[in-house]
Amino acid sequence: MMTKIKLCGMRRPQDVIAARDLKADYVGFVLSEGFKRSIGLGTFCELQSYLIGSEVKKVGVFVDEPIDNIMKYYGAMLDMIQLHGSEDNDYIHRLRLHTDRPVIKAFKITSAADIAAAEQSAADYILLDSGTGTGVTFDHSLISSLTRPYFLAGGLTAQNVGEAVETLQPFAVDASSSLETKGQKDKNKMTEFVNAVRKKG
Repeated sequence: MMTKIKLCGMRRPQDVIAARDLKADYVGFVLSEGFKRSIGLGTFCELQSYLIGSEVKKVGVFVDEPIDNIMKYYGAMLDMIQLHGSEDNDYIHRLRLHTDRPVIKAFKITSAADIAAAEQSAADYILLDSGTGTGVTFDHSLISSLTRPYFLAGGLTAQNVGEAVETLQPFAVDASSSLETKGQKDKNKMTEFVNAVRKKG
């Protein structure tokens, strides 16, 4: 099965259009306040409109956000909900009372214990990361015992993602900071990343 691609941290129309034209599987938007790539409701409403009618899934990224906020403002427009804070299985169960959207739960991986915690998550998908937009990879040998599908994130670039896909065969790969030049998404870097995953070019 071909590894899917998630391009995250979108903030401008041209970035979303580029991701759509590259046929990324998922596009991520940081919808909790206070982060480098956070966007507000108005911006999200505009940006998500460029994906209407496409097969690209819209992923809202939230950090310890009240469930009411997610559902009131964003629930109807999202295809998936990604949790990037300290949300536990109880939170995920409560979220599911309000939506049937698939849930991705991110885990910062520093040890085998973190992998074990991810394995027990009630989320539909888990995302394994080295931090929040750090651009650094974690020790991929920790993943060897994992038995469920996962999104691989953290320090993936066009230069190393091909090998990661070949070696680990993750369900999906996720990139954000490595797709940027001077703090903005770079269409060339996005293209190179997608081509590297799909073994083109």
